[in-house]
Amino acid sequence: MSRGTRLLVGAAAAGVAAVALARPVAEALVAAMEARLNGLAPQPSTPVSERAATLHAGLRVADLHADSLLFGRDLLARGTRGHVDVPRMAEGRVALQVLSMAVKTPVGLNIERNADTSDEILLIALAKRWPRETWGRNLPRVAYLAAQARLLEDRSGGAFRVIESRMDLDEHLAAFAAAPGRTAGLLSIEGAHALDGDAANVDVVADLGIRMISPAHFFDTAFGGSAHGMEQGGLTAAGREMIRRMEARGVILDIAHASRRTIDDALAIATRPVVASHTGVRGIADNARNLSDQQLAGVAATGGLVGIGFWPTACGGDDVAAIARSVAYAVERIGAAHVALGSDWDGAVTVPFDAANVVRLTDALLDVGLSEDDIRAVMGENALRVTREVLPEV
Repeated sequence: MSRGTRLLVGAAAAGVAAVALARPVAEALVAAMEARLNGLAPQPSTPVSERAATLHAGLRVADLHADSLLFGRDLLARGTRGHVDVPRMAEGRVALQVLSMAVKTPVGLNIERNADTSDEILLIALAKRWPRETWGRNLPRVAYLAAQARLLEDRSGGAFRVIESRMDLDEHLAAFAAAPGRTAGLLSIEGAHALDGDAANVDVVADLGIRMISPAHFFDTAFGGSAHGMEQGGLTAAGREMIRRMEARGVILDIAHASRRTIDDALAIATRPVVASHTGVRGIADNARNLSDQQLAGVAATGGLVGIGFWPTACGGDDVAAIARSVAYAVERIGAAHVALGSDWDGAVTVPFDAANVVRLTDALLDVGLSEDDIRAVMGENALRVTREVLPEV
């Protein structure tokens, strides 16, 4: 989340509580905010190559990061804004989508320095009439968004499933093979501030079905420094305890947005594969958001994955060719087995294609010379393999 929630600041500053805000007005405000934040570049009129279409028809696409739960759209309906919903995932052969929860973000966020002194997500919570307990604490926001994912699953008639275990994933992939219109989500927390300062809450969120957590998002937390925080320190004692508990519960460690020191500390103590769910490579786009070649190698050494993002800060350009170049760079540095997709769909970014049109990336990866086997790995098989390795058995 970022600047777009200023569309709601006027109402909040005037003291308009959610219970007093007319529902149509609130829905219109959030819809306008989402339309402004989650842009989609004009779509090309030219079809993809026949080779790409044929290859893509046999893929199991998996993406490591999207923020689609936050805006409260009905994800069972094909949307006219944003990037992800169940019909578009089915159309794009997205077998698994990590659905992340950014439960608190600072006003005016940037990739350099942010303090934990403001809360844009509160404005969405008020406008969308989240329960009162979510207004002042982060952990209830996780519980609320996880419940929304469960409602989506219940209403989908089998079209969407929340994945918590290896058994869930195996059953889903068997169903996907029989009927590719099915899709699934894995729940993630973007920033351990969601644990309200207590590493023991890893067990609370794991019981809710959360299967991926990052130590920090846009500001430093009690668990570790953010690449965009004020101090940008390393893992704290609480952060080390958090990782120990995560590994015990089959929760994937995500170092996206983490500070250099937190990344180094996390890679040094991790005993399970680590992912950078949505990022870029400094060899293509040299900025504080992206990973150095040394950090890429560190993630690969854990058996983990680097998810390449689809927005310009991550991939260095605003078209699908830029994403493909970043993927190719990462493949050259650490091997195709450690590279995945990290779109950041619905994450306050403008991207060149949505979930329905991910075949555009398959085509672009052929254009940069990746083999079909490497494309299968990057487009989904790697993420499915690593997810299955870390998840609990049942």
